[in-house]
Amino acid sequence: MSRVFAIANQKGGVGKTTTAINLAAALASERSQNPGHRLRPPRQCHQRSRHSQGSQSPSLYHVILGDASPRDATVATAFDGLYVISADKNLVGANLELVDIPNREFRLRERIQGIRDQYNFILIDCPPALDLLTLNALIAADSVLVPIQCEFFALEGVSELMDTIDRIRDAFQHPLQVEGILLTMYDDRTNLTRQVAADLREFFKDEVFTTIVPRSVRLAEAPSFGKPILAYDPRSKGAESYIRLAKEILDHEQNRESSQGAR
Repeated sequence: MSRVFAIANQKGGVGKTTTAINLAAALASERSQNPGHRLRPPRQCHQRSRHSQGSQSPSLYHVILGDASPRDATVATAFDGLYVISADKNLVGANLELVDIPNREFRLRERIQGIRDQYNFILIDCPPALDLLTLNALIAADSVLVPIQCEFFALEGVSELMDTIDRIRDAFQHPLQVEGILLTMYDDRTNLTRQVAADLREFFKDEVFTTIVPRSVRLAEAPSFGKPILAYDPRSKGAESYIRLAKEILDHEQNRESSQGAR
């Protein structure tokens, strides 16, 4: 059975797309190096990718609001084992078009249901808003991964997202889990960064990933070359951090499977 992650935070510029791209690449890399993990190629259901720009393949918009199947919308990338379903400009208006559609909150879950068993991990990169698209992603997901930048309003923003997750659990009887909170663009030279990180760990405890993604020029450069950081600079600190994150998530999966098997 696959695991679907929504990568969400209503605040923009915290590393959601960077995490979606590079975590997917790291999971694909772990699959090729460690066959025992039994990873099939991960798929992202929303990614801005140079590789897919100009492609004639259907986009996520056509998957959610049209008749395109996720399989037909899949685009292979130059990175082995990494596939995407791209976003396009039409997705901007999807929130308005979804309003009058029956069961509008379940569109994405229904559309990807047919491909779930083909992949171990499906990553959904959410927009920076708690809108209908994000709601679709959260209901389609088993777990939510929350990238967060260590800044003054970080704790308030993530607390609002956690409240939203609780409401989704209650309103839709959906057992959405928190996969973890990921500290991104971390700069340990500043007191504010260290203090916010300490506050997040004190408040959310084990829900905060051990892995920290540092502020990195190489991570910022990689998208302009159309590459994940593992292909652009595999020895950089950014690449190392996403490899550690992938391993941490795989450990979560192994522990989850072990606990389910023991029941």
